[in-house]
Amino acid sequence: MGTFFDLVTVGCFIAVVIGFFVWTDREPRTLLHLLLPGILFAVANQLGNTGSTIFALILIAAGIGYSVMIIRAHT
Repeated sequence: MGTFFDLVTVGCFIAVVIGFFVWTDREPRTLLHLLLPGILFAVANQLGNTGSTIFALILIAAGIGYSVMIIRAHT
């Protein structure tokens, strides 16, 4: 874990996990909704490490935005 995208995507994933435990109702349905950003961060990491920087940044931004929407909706 040494590239920029490794650090950013793992940091985003950790933030989503903390957000789930701190600011949501901890329902399994909420966790399933947050599975999508986890997948987006993994794909963005792979794309970023292979050189597709723009697509990786778009996926990271989409994952962050979706996570915020879900966490706000389930507080």
